[in-house]
This record gives sequence, C-alpha cells and structure tokens, in this order.
Amino acid sequence: MAKLVQDLQQRASRLVTGRGRAGAIIGQPRFQRLISDWASEHQLSEAQVEAQVAGHLDEMLASHGESAMASWNKFGTWMMRAHDVVVDEDQLVALRKLDRQHSLALVFSHRSYLDGYALPAALGARRFGPIYTFGGANLNLPILGRLASQTGIIFIRRSMKDAPLYRRTLRGYISHLVATKANVAWSIEGGRTRTGKLRPPTYGILRYLADAVDAEPGPDAMLVPVSIVYDQLHEVGRMASEATGAAKRPEDFRWLINLARSQGERLGRVYLSFGTPIPLRGRMEELREGGLASDHVVERIALEASHRINRVTPVTVTAVVCLALLGADRALPFERVLATVQPFAAYIDKRAWPVAGGANLTDRLTIRHALHELVTSGVLDCYDAGTEPVWRVAEDQHLVAAFYRNTLIHILVDRAIGEVALLAAVDAGPQANGMRVAWEHALDLRDLLKFEFFFPPRAEFDTELRTEMAIIAPGFHDDFDGAMAAQALESAPVYLAHLVLRPFIESYLVVADRLAAAADADLDEADCAALLTESLHLGQQWVLERRITSAESVSLELFRNALQLARHRGLVSSTDTPVVQDDDDLPRTGGRSTPAPDASGRERTLAEARAALRDELQAVSEQIRRIAAYADKRAGSPSAAAPLGGDHESR
Repeated sequence: MAKLVQDLQQRASRLVTGRGRAGAIIGQPRFQRLISDWASEHQLSEAQVEAQVAGHLDEMLASHGESAMASWNKFGTWMMRAHDVVVDEDQLVALRKLDRQHSLALVFSHRSYLDGYALPAALGARRFGPIYTFGGANLNLPILGRLASQTGIIFIRRSMKDAPLYRRTLRGYISHLVATKANVAWSIEGGRTRTGKLRPPTYGILRYLADAVDAEPGPDAMLVPVSIVYDQLHEVGRMASEATGAAKRPEDFRWLINLARSQGERLGRVYLSFGTPIPLRGRMEELREGGLASDHVVERIALEASHRINRVTPVTVTAVVCLALLGADRALPFERVLATVQPFAAYIDKRAWPVAGGANLTDRLTIRHALHELVTSGVLDCYDAGTEPVWRVAEDQHLVAAFYRNTLIHILVDRAIGEVALLAAVDAGPQANGMRVAWEHALDLRDLLKFEFFFPPRAEFDTELRTEMAIIAPGFHDDFDGAMAAQALESAPVYLAHLVLRPFIESYLVVADRLAAAADADLDEADCAALLTESLHLGQQWVLERRITSAESVSLELFRNALQLARHRGLVSSTDTPVVQDDDDLPRTGGRSTPAPDASGRERTLAEARAALRDELQAVSEQIRRIAAYADKRAGSPSAAAPLGGDHESR
C-alpha cells in the first residue's frame, strides 16, 4: 500500500506545476460574457474578474490524462478489492447506443465512497466515452486531488451560498461540458445515505445542466438513473455511529489510509443497475406544456430520476436476511430464519422486483452463506453451544442491519401502508365504507412519511395501493366493510407494516414527544439542535424501557426528518424551504406557516398542534403493534396476538 500511495504522490507532484489549466477554456465566448457582465455589475476591472474566474476554474477543471488514468485505475482496482462488481450487461447494450449520440448524465445512488471508483471503471471497461464525475471538495486531498482531477473528477465546494461568482463559473463549466457532448455523473442525493435508503434529491448540478441544455442547441442530454448497491460495506459501522451522535471523521490522508486498509476483508458484490433514461430537453418541454411551473420542472425530473433508481435497485440476500432478523428482534434457528424469509421472497417474486445476481431467496445454501457473511462482518451473532445454532442482530449493530434492510425498503412501503389502512377500516366498524376509510388513512400515512420515502403522485399511489390490496386479499373490490377488511388481514400471507414502518414511526414519536413537551415555546435553530440531542437521550431510555422496539429507531437521521415534518406542519419556525420529496408538493413554495386547524375547523394553538402530532403518531404506533402481534401469532411466537379490532393497551 505504501508503495502504491508513494507512486500516486510522485505522479501527482509532476502535475502540480501545470496550474494554468483554466486558460484553455476561459477565452470561450460564454466565459468572456460572464467576465464582462460581472465586471460591469460589480464595478470591477475585467482583469480582476478574469483572475477570480480562472482561480475558480482551476479548482474544478478536470481532464482524462492517459498516464494519470492508468495510475488511478490501478489504485481504484485495489480500493475495490473487497467487492466483485456485477453489471447488468443487457441494460448497457441500449445505453451504449445512446452514448454515441448524446451526452449521458448519470445520476447515481450514493452509499459509499467507492461509488466514484465503481461506476466510471465499469463503464470505461465497456468502452463508454470518458466520464466527468462531480465530487465534494472535501475529497480534494493535497497532491492526490490534483492527480484525481486528471482522471475526470470535478471537485466542487460543498457550500456555494456565499460564493455567487463561483456558482456562475460552475454553471459556465457545465455548459462547456454539455456543448462538447461530455458524459457527466454525480450523486443525486448530494452525499452518502446514512440510513441505506435513497435520500431526497439535490437540484444544483441538475439545474445547471438543464439550463445548459435549454441554452445549447444540438443533441439532447440523457439523464440516466443508476443504482449502486452492495452486499455489505465497511463504511456502514462508522455511519451508524454518526447517526447516534458521533462526530464525522474529516477526509484526510489518515482517513484515506484507514478506508483503504479496511477493504482488505471481502464483503461480497457491488451491483450496478441502470434505469430507463430521461431525455432532458424533451421531458422539460413536456412538463412545461403540461402546465407545470418552470421553477418546478427540475424538481419533478429529479423526483422521476429518484423513482427510477429505486425501481431498478435489486433486492440483495443480505437485505432480506436483515429484514427477517430485525423483525424477529430475537435469536432464530436456521429453519425459523428460512421460514421467515420465504413469505418475503414470495411477495418479492409476485411483484417482480429484481433480485441481485438472480439469487434464489429461498435457497438454503444462499441463506446460510448470507448468515455466515453477516456473522463474519460482526453484524450478526451466532450462538451454537445449545442444541442448534441460532442467529440474532449483534449488540449495537441494529443500525448497521437496518442500513442493509433499507436498501429494499422502498418496495415494501406501499404494502405496509395498505396493511395499516385495512386495520383502520376494521376499526371503523361494519357500517363504514371500508374503502373510503382505508384510502383516507393511507393518504394520512403518506403525508406523515413524505420526508422518508418517495411516493408517486396520488393517482399512481392509488393504483399501487389497489395492487397491494389485491395481493393481501385476492378478489379484493372497492365495496368492502370492516368485517371483510378483518378477514383480509387475518388471511394475509405475510405482514410487513411492523418490519417497515415501525422504526420510522417510533423515531418520529420520540421527537413529537419532545415537541409536545415544549408546549407553545418558540424554537430557533439552536433549540432544535438541543431538541435532537434530547431526543437521542429519550430514545435510548425508551429502548431500555421497551417503549420502542428497536435501537434502530434512535437515529439522528430519522430525528432530523421528523423535524422536517414538524416544520412542514408549522410546528417549528424555519426560514429554510422544506425539501420536496413528493410530486404533489411541487406547486407549494414552502411549508405551512401555521398549524393546521382541528377537525371542527377551529384554529389550534401551537401546543395543541404539537400534542396532536404526538397523538397521531402514537395511534399509528399502536396500529403497527397490533399487526406485529398478529404476525407473532402466525409465526407461533410465545407473545399472544391482539385481535384485529377494539381497544388496545400501548406497549
């Protein structure tokens, strides 16, 4: 390793002398116009502005040097040694044809620092055009960063709020790349996920790209959704620690060395899958002609790309095993693990979701191998001193197991909501319109979780929900009552609500409890930071008291999303525009400024509205507990199931 790093440093040091890289493009008309306009607007000389623009360009410019690429590819291969890269070759056949005609804009899910090696290397090995990959300036390490920029990596600042000329320069550089039909790639999430599921999209690079496509005549740019998912990752343990309050380790040479060393232990495969491309210019025109405001066109396209990433993300065996053991929340013998996995596998097969590597999720050898790999990496414990081995999630590894489980959680959310919605119809009684009750409750849950999951527009959500209802109860129809809903739930082949929704609802409930305790008090950003810390402490207490089920609910990532929901509902003041993660939110310009009225239309006080959110979450938590109890009864657990109806005491 030392020899490899030394070789990279020596090669990089020979590139440092060539810092005048900006001169090659700064004379282009677009940059000359930028310099002239900025100088005029800010009463500066063009020479002063040109020097600043050249400095900004020098930070971000990238190229593809043959010698540098050879060294970097060698380094990347060594960094990827913990994984075998699996690519869907059929998807790449059509994509290769597009590569000859268009600029490809690859937006990928971001679970690891290794993503930046895996994607360009996989496409380069298949003779795609060179890729320019955007990365955070925090990874622009001394000397090595200069070498990396010769391999197509464009380092950009993490924050540009106070650097308007830098933003304009970046916009101009992206226009230059589009004009030259360059292929570009970046994480649509803006940073690594800390939970395993896809984060809300960021819009900066996509917005600049869209502006460039609008301004530049010629071939359309194709936005290509890319899913990158791993069997396991060495980074997940550290991210789990950060989710419970540990400080983030800065990216420096020590960090790089530790990351490189950790890859010495094998962790299975990394799977690259490619979704249906979106013609950027054509899609923007369609949305505008359809009446969508221009300000929201890029946001809609970003959401579509995120949906498509989720659709092609394959289910890994690791994820299914973690789903089963997190749901059991106790040690299971192998036959019980297999029996728990089988209904999930049947459901995944029925919905025709892709499975990583074409694995058979019910194959005994496949499941045993996954258990063995998870024990080796420390995620699971195996106790084998009794009559037979039993497996459970290891101490302090629930967030790690949840990370892997969450890579498939997007395919289970609609089904989980459908189960809780049916339970609401049960509680409404035999006289109620079961479909109306279930539909309204499903929409309430969708709104409650809109900052956690990507939901399609309501019409599509309605279709998905009906599909799930038909799977739960074959012969399902709109005209059903509470008794029919109860029968449907009792005969369901598998229950998912407690496995999918409970960690999020319980996490939100912790934050809502602290908000309710604040009554009418105004909370500024410092108060919100303190509330998050207080929520961590309360969450840990509730885990010990078994008031919440699993330690995975105690996560800063989930707590922050709960605060996002509170801001959207007007329960916490904020000057920030909430993240849009829901197509139906696109017309709005910000969150609610005041709490919503109660059922009678009376305006609530802030304290009442905060208490109402807590009560709403508590009610959903109780519904999920009831489904969990029924699932336990189906599995033959010692804990008795509550009947599907009537009043129930909270856990």
